[in-house]
Amino acid sequence: MKKTELIEALAQATGESQAAAARALDALTQIISREIASGEEVAITGFGSFKASDRAERSGRNPQTGQPITIAASRSVRFVPGTALKASLNKPA
Repeated sequence: MKKTELIEALAQATGESQAAAARALDALTQIISREIASGEEVAITGFGSFKASDRAERSGRNPQTGQPITIAASRSVRFVPGTALKASLNKPA
C-alpha cells in the first residue's frame, strides 16, 4: 500500500475528505519523526513503538572490490510491533 492508497483508505474509514486525511497522516508522521529525533520513544498501544537506535562504527567490505572499508556510526529508527499487531499477522486466513 502506497501513501495515496493509505490516504484513500483513511478517508473512507473516517468519513473525512482525502485532503483532511492527507493532512492528518502528514501531521502524524511529522510528530513521530520529531519525537524520535529528540530521543523520545513513540508508543501506539496495540500497534507498536518507534524509537531511535544507535549503530556503532563497524568494518565491512566493498562488494565490488573486496577492499575493507569503515562504515560510519549512524542513527536509525527501530520499530517494535505490539502484541495485537503480531497476533493479527499470525491469524489463520
